[in-house]
Amino acid sequence: MTAEAAAELHTIVDLIRYGASRFNAAGLSFGHSYDNALDEATQLTLHSLHLPPDLGPAYGTARLLLEERQQVLALFQRRIDERLPAAYLTGEAWFAGLSFKSDDRALVPRSPIAELILNGFEPWLAGRDVNRALDLCTGSGCIAIAMGHYYPNWQVDGSDVNDAALSLAVENKERLLAHNVELVKSDLFAGLQGRVYDLIVTNPPYVTNDETDALPKEYLHEPDLALRAGDDGLDLVLKILRDAPDHLTEDGLLICEVGDSEQHLIKLLPEVFMSWIEFKVGQMGIFAVEAAELRAHHARIAELAAARA
Repeated sequence: MTAEAAAELHTIVDLIRYGASRFNAAGLSFGHSYDNALDEATQLTLHSLHLPPDLGPAYGTARLLLEERQQVLALFQRRIDERLPAAYLTGEAWFAGLSFKSDDRALVPRSPIAELILNGFEPWLAGRDVNRALDLCTGSGCIAIAMGHYYPNWQVDGSDVNDAALSLAVENKERLLAHNVELVKSDLFAGLQGRVYDLIVTNPPYVTNDETDALPKEYLHEPDLALRAGDDGLDLVLKILRDAPDHLTEDGLLICEVGDSEQHLIKLLPEVFMSWIEFKVGQMGIFAVEAAELRAHHARIAELAAARA
């Protein structure tokens, strides 16, 4: 960013407007917590100035020191030059109203499952008590830790196969004092023998090979392992559906995110009743399915899962 810009831009609003304009002109891709240039410019500006993300609009006209303006502009320039997700630049992502540490060890927290957590997973739990819950493929730990935070009477496990992701999850557990969360290394259910849950929540890899290869540069900074899931995005999901009944109570519930691979899953398993969940912004490729339904169709699910590498 030029010295001229630093000299001419004086207020917080000036910088946010300028950043949004530059981001749009540079053709950046959004989708890591924020979906537009204006919100992302706001995030980066407030972070650089050590101000809270919910700063009131009255402060928008606050004038900044030259050094402060230069720091904000330098962060904008990194966002443009390096195509890093904003959360990796700030080291922070907000999920379910909580601040998580975020870096390239795991995906940036952004799942719509946050809305389900805040709503107590109703009406899909239908008032059932939850004593033990699992976040399978926990990544940064955001889902497990948010569940533990809002439901302190639950015992929550968060599992992942990736050591780097688990190390980030451990840091987030300490950051948010999630004493009722246990983090476990496990390749799907392989390391969870004997553990049974009332609720399993999972946001596994579900992006197809073609879609992964075509993702914007921002996504290339995230672990490929956490995105890629075969030609139809269901390589891991089918294994989860096959093995989940062994780890669910008799009336347990599985909630799973599959994104755009929803269409492929419906075609493969039309006989399995899945409740596709509506969010405030519409349907987001997340379903709830009862343990009994998975058990009833286990043979067919196992057949499909066995065909995957």
